[in-house]
Amino acid sequence: VMQRALFSRSALLAQQAAAALDSPLAARSAPLLQRLERSMSSVTIPPPACMLRPLEAPLRYLFGPGPSNVPPRVLAAGGRPIIGHLHPEMYEIMNDIKKGIQYAFQTENNMTISMSGSGHAAMECAVFNTVEPGESVLVAINGIWGERVAEIAERMGANVHRMVKTPGGYFTNKEIEQAMQKHKPVLFFLTHGESSAGLCHPIDGIGDICRKHDCLFLVDTVASLGAAPIFMDKQNIDILYTGSQKALNAPPGTAPISFNDRACHKMFNRKTKPVSYLFDMTHLSNYWGCDGKPARAYHHTGPVSGFFALRESLAILAERGLEESWRKHKEVAAYLYRGLEDLGIKLFIPERDLRLPSVTTIAIPKGYDWREMLAYIMKHHQMEMTGGLGPSIGMVMRIGLMGYNCEKSNADMALHALADALKNCRKSKA
Repeated sequence: VMQRALFSRSALLAQQAAAALDSPLAARSAPLLQRLERSMSSVTIPPPACMLRPLEAPLRYLFGPGPSNVPPRVLAAGGRPIIGHLHPEMYEIMNDIKKGIQYAFQTENNMTISMSGSGHAAMECAVFNTVEPGESVLVAINGIWGERVAEIAERMGANVHRMVKTPGGYFTNKEIEQAMQKHKPVLFFLTHGESSAGLCHPIDGIGDICRKHDCLFLVDTVASLGAAPIFMDKQNIDILYTGSQKALNAPPGTAPISFNDRACHKMFNRKTKPVSYLFDMTHLSNYWGCDGKPARAYHHTGPVSGFFALRESLAILAERGLEESWRKHKEVAAYLYRGLEDLGIKLFIPERDLRLPSVTTIAIPKGYDWREMLAYIMKHHQMEMTGGLGPSIGMVMRIGLMGYNCEKSNADMALHALADALKNCRKSKA
C-alpha cells in the first residue's frame, strides 16, 4: 500500500512538472532548466554493474569461532520494521536488553548497556573510560585478545605491562598477584574465553586479588558467554563485556558491557575526558537510561535492527536458562572431543577442564597443510572451520559449535568433513 501511494504521488508530481513546462513561466525559465539538465548529466562515474545485480549470499555452516549461524527467530526479529532510535518503544526494548544482559552476566549492576559495535567496541569502551594517560595497566596475554587490549591501552597513552604465555597457557593467581605488586596497575585485563587458542581461563579468586591491590578487573567473555559459567558479581569482576555473534547467536554488531560501582567511581571521577566521544560512558549511560536523569538526550543513532536481534537472542537464552545452556555446550563439546580422538586428531588443550566449550582447537594433523584442509572443507561441505589467529596461526585449527549450532548432529557433520579432508587432502611423506 505504501509503495502504491508513493508511486501515485510520483506520477502526480510528474504531471504537475509537465504542465509547468507548457506555461509562460517555463519559457522564461528555459535557460535555468538547461543549466539544470547539464548539471544532472555531469555524472562521470556510472552505476557499478555489481549494484545492478541482486544481492547473493551463500548458505553455509558456520562452524568456526564466530559468527555462528543465526536462528530464524532472531533473523525475523532483526527484520521487523524500523522504529526511531529515540522512540519510547525503543527505550523499552533497550530496557529489556539491559535486563537480559544482567541475567546473562549474573549481575545487578545498573551501569549495563550494549555498545553499538562489535566486541572491539566494548573492549575500547572499557579501556578508554577507566584508564587515563600515564596510568599503569596490566594485561594477561595468552592469545590475540590480550595483544589487542595492550595495543589499545598503549594508543591512548597508558603505561602497559604484559604478562605473556604461549597460546594455550594460563596464569596462576600467584603469578597475577606478583605482577600486580610489581606494576601497581589501575586495570587488569584477562580473557575468559580465549578463542584463538581454545582456552577457558579460571576466574575464581582473581577479583579478590584485584580488590586487595585497588585494581579494576576487566574480563573478555566474547567467546565464552552462554557457553561456560561466569558470575560477574560473585567473582568480583568490575567490568565484563561480550559480543552478540557467538553463543548469543545474534548478528555481529552489538556488544553487551557492564560496569560495577567500583568501575563507575573510577570512570566518572576522571581528570581528563575519554579519548573517544562515541564511547564516552558519560553520554552512553544517559542514552541507556542508567544515569538517573529523567530524559535521555541524543548521543548517536543506535543500530535499531541490531538491538531487535540482540533482545531476541537474550530472550532465547533466558527461556532456555543459563545452566541448561552451559550444560548443552559442555555435552556437545565432549561428544566432539570423542569423535576427534577417534579420527586420531590431537586436541590442542590437553586439560579437559581448561577447554573452551564453544570453540575447540585441534593440533594441525601431522603432514597436512591446514589451509588446504580448510579450503577443501569449505568447497566440498560448504562449512567454515578456521585456522589459528594471532600467535596461534600455524598451530591450530578451530571448530566452533555454539548457541544455535551447538548440536550433536552438527558435531557429526564437522567430524565427517574432517574425515573427508584427511582422506582427500595431500599428506607429505615427512
